Amino acid sequence: MMKPKSKRPIAVWSTAALTAFVISLSPIGSYAAHAAAVTEVKGTVSTPAPAQTPAAPGRNTTVPPLSQAAKQSAKPNVLVVATGGTLAGQSTDATSFQSYRAGTLKIEDMVGELPNTDKIADISTLQFGNSGSSAYTMADLYDLSQTVDQALKVYDSVVVTTGTDTMEEIAYFLDLTVQSDKPVVITGSMRPWTVIGSDAQANLYNAIKLAGSGRTESFGTVLMLNDTIHLARGVTKTNDYRTDTFETPMLGAVGYIDDENIRIYRAPLRAMKAEGEGNPVFDLSKITKADLAKVEIAVSYQEAGGGAIKGFVADGAKGIVTSGTGAGGISREMSAARKEAIEKGVVFVTTTRTGSGSVYGGGEGIISGDNLSPQQARVLLQLSLSFTDDFNTIKGWFATYGTPEV
Repeated sequence: MMKPKSKRPIAVWSTAALTAFVISLSPIGSYAAHAAAVTEVKGTVSTPAPAQTPAAPGRNTTVPPLSQAAKQSAKPNVLVVATGGTLAGQSTDATSFQSYRAGTLKIEDMVGELPNTDKIADISTLQFGNSGSSAYTMADLYDLSQTVDQALKVYDSVVVTTGTDTMEEIAYFLDLTVQSDKPVVITGSMRPWTVIGSDAQANLYNAIKLAGSGRTESFGTVLMLNDTIHLARGVTKTNDYRTDTFETPMLGAVGYIDDENIRIYRAPLRAMKAEGEGNPVFDLSKITKADLAKVEIAVSYQEAGGGAIKGFVADGAKGIVTSGTGAGGISREMSAARKEAIEKGVVFVTTTRTGSGSVYGGGEGIISGDNLSPQQARVLLQLSLSFTDDFNTIKGWFATYGTPEV
């Protein structure tokens, strides 16, 4: 039985978002758009760095305050934290579904275009960045998570918009690190904002509606696209173009949004615990971005060599996830390279490349990843190694956070 939620009777005045723009790039599709270099500086727009030495983009982490009027409103207040992606894409024309520049439009303008938002919440916006999801580093995600936690000290809930390419990794990172019990909803779109039949507007509107409803309080981070609600853990992108791309293999969605109806059919274990008891152990305020461990993924296939593992170790990886065949198997050469790496202190997690199914077992230096995808297992292993070097502690975290049985 879910514990009752408590809501603050406050609303919000929409603040000006950070201005960001994308440098000139031929509009030849979303992947090219994601590769565009963007230089963002808090409160200003700067000249992009030369292509051969791109500067790391700045991130706006300043949470906008609530006005006095907003604090007295009966409607829930929702902060939309934008990072760009296809949702903020500007298409070549109204029928260019695949020819667009991701991370172009400002979230303040997009929220302003949504109809009837006064019926669901008081909304404020924060332009954290404006890039494709693949442009963000794990250090950026550290800042994003800290920003979300700061926002939840003021707002009732937060919506995070991102590109869909690595949304499952961003969502799981937030799920494992945000310390507040308040709702966090991540959303995006498969079609840019400016084409006919775009899913962007509906996804953003429904994400705000879901966040404001409080129905996913203590669920951690949830993903909402295509009227479907998924837990962050286990969700994955299954198609490069279709709007129903996100699925949770084996377990399925947790709920749906149909107009005024928000239906939740299952909940994570953390939602059954008392307030604060389900918070993840990975409190980023206790480490710095420099503490984030280097973790890589090595894929097995017919006659796969051990060079990838050896190269990752030489490059300083503290952990490696193997994406194995079937129930997590790897080739003979990969196995030999793994043994050498374990002797050097590298921690391994074994997963399957099949897209579905649980991996069991383990051994010296090896942890089973259950049914985590390789990319989500990497996120959990990176956070684990960032907080401890103790193998048994990490193994325990994979048995709890990585395998959230009830």
